[in-house]
Amino acid sequence: MSQLLRLLTFSTLFPDSVRPSHGVFVENRLRQLVASGQATSTVLAPVPWFPSTNPNFGTYAKYAAVPKFEHRHGLDVHHPRYLTIPKFGMNLAPRLLYAAARPALDRLIRAGLQFDAIDAHYLYPDGVAAAWLAAHVNKPVVITARGSDVTELPDYPTPNRLIRAAIASAAHLIGVSSALCDRMIELGANPEKVTTLRNGVDTSVFHPTNREAARAALGLTRRTLISVGHLIPRKRNHLTIAALAELPDYDLLLVGEGPERPRLEALATELNLTPRVRFLGARPHHDLKNLYTAADAMVLASSREGWANVLLESMACGTPVIASNIPGNPEVVQTPAAGRIAPENTPAGLAAAIRDLFQTEPDHAATLAYAQPFSWDATTQGQLEIFRRITRKA
Repeated sequence: MSQLLRLLTFSTLFPDSVRPSHGVFVENRLRQLVASGQATSTVLAPVPWFPSTNPNFGTYAKYAAVPKFEHRHGLDVHHPRYLTIPKFGMNLAPRLLYAAARPALDRLIRAGLQFDAIDAHYLYPDGVAAAWLAAHVNKPVVITARGSDVTELPDYPTPNRLIRAAIASAAHLIGVSSALCDRMIELGANPEKVTTLRNGVDTSVFHPTNREAARAALGLTRRTLISVGHLIPRKRNHLTIAALAELPDYDLLLVGEGPERPRLEALATELNLTPRVRFLGARPHHDLKNLYTAADAMVLASSREGWANVLLESMACGTPVIASNIPGNPEVVQTPAAGRIAPENTPAGLAAAIRDLFQTEPDHAATLAYAQPFSWDATTQGQLEIFRRITRKA
């Protein structure tokens, strides 16, 4: 029988009781790994320091409200605080993160924590700090790249240098798409130390519900598109709204919150689309299946993604997708049953892909069948093989 793997999972991208959707993709993957019965993990998920929980401070007040320790889904999660310097701290971020994480880790070790390897997520600043922690405790580290940590941040001199150093020191590197793995190799990674392990979809959470009831609950009577995600610039929801101007028979649901909302609301007003664009705000993760089921198609216009979980979530509910033509998305949307990749990343390109999808009525059963093989099983097995190899735990 194989020996039990003991991991320390390290990332600022991890949910907490105040921000239950923050980094939920990291938690989901870890939960699947631990559920295998072949690994355990203690989570070190640092949170930015802020002195006040006064809601007038917005996001920063939420940081202050995060508990220092919590038990989530059978996992012990520790939240040490690290200093952040808004707008000016990108180059200092790894050192500030390490300065907070190292004493927190030392305390856990003194209290009896034992682990075989560090499981780190997001290359910068998290992976860089994790590499330093690994050197401090003389343990191997596996770093998972997830998107802008390799597609955008290496464009800056200091992050580039530190990312390359972390890549060189890691025992192994994981990318959630082949495109991210190729980029890590371009940044100097040994191809033999790089593995693609995509995110999966939990079909016990994301599955079709009663479509008629879901549509009735939202008052949907026309063909309806949906977009799910934070309302931030890189999601490019403005392109989706602008595409709607070319699609008079369609409505749009935007699920999520973020700093772009006022701009997007103004755009909908400017284009005389206000009656056809509904902002639903942030919704609990467990409610999304009803929203996906109610919609006719999901649109993701992002400028960059690693592996877009929302695409698989939608397809697992039987709802096809239209996705921007960027690295990663064609790895998710591989057949007509899954949906369409936009021919160009413009409102016209999105509108063309939507029209093409609806030339015939989408077969929701075929979309569901496409998504179902994307379980977590292969990803979990791949992680186990990597961690066993680097820890020599057969």
